[in-house]
Amino acid sequence: MNKPNDRPGLEVRRCAFFFDVDGTLAEIQPRPELVFIPPRSLVALEHLHVSEIPVAVISGRPLSQLDDLLSPLCLPAAGVHGAERRTSEGEMQSLALDRELFGTIQQELAQACAQHPGLSLENKTVAFALHFRLAPDLEETARTLAEGFVERYGDVLTLQPGKCVFKLKPRGASKGEVIRTFMQEAPFKGRLPVFVGDDLTDEAGFKVVNELGGLTIKVGTGPTEATQRLDSVEAVGAWLESLLSALSEQPENPIKLD
Repeated sequence: MNKPNDRPGLEVRRCAFFFDVDGTLAEIQPRPELVFIPPRSLVALEHLHVSEIPVAVISGRPLSQLDDLLSPLCLPAAGVHGAERRTSEGEMQSLALDRELFGTIQQELAQACAQHPGLSLENKTVAFALHFRLAPDLEETARTLAEGFVERYGDVLTLQPGKCVFKLKPRGASKGEVIRTFMQEAPFKGRLPVFVGDDLTDEAGFKVVNELGGLTIKVGTGPTEATQRLDSVEAVGAWLESLLSALSEQPENPIKLD
């Protein structure tokens, strides 16, 4: 597998960029609220955006958290793996569960987690996340608990494993499908999709972007559907800056990714 700088050339002005957040634009932290996007990456994203190059973030986080992390930048975005989506026109779309049912599931999950100190339940407004980062020995406990809830509520929930987390999301929410949806709309339509991600949750996105003939970049190690690789979050920041630099120097020509 090649790194992006091995690719002969990429016409950035003809691309549409999609980025995961945790583990891609931002380092993973012990608790979700400690995560931040480095200023260098925020500046690069803003410059791409104001250069009228489509950029969207595709994350397991709710849109409200994405907006806080990207502030003051407001980008097209998909939260909770596509269960929430904001189009380039600012239209909000949601696959939210029935409010009463959502409340019932939340109460049952909270009661179950209370029996296992170290497990952390996160309400993502349209989905749930069972975190075991602070108690890695509880991975199988968290898996069994999550699988049990998906079996019980299989008509509305699906399970998405991640890094030190099991996510219970609305059935039909997928990073791959939400990228496909973005690519059917302006200003993304007709461009070459580029998706950068790091986690199991990003593999569906890699698969779809590969099908569309785009560029897929895996951050870090491990098996993947992606065709290119970057070593770290820091490397993603440097890659973004190189895109920006080349775009500024040769705005009308294909560029190489350094």
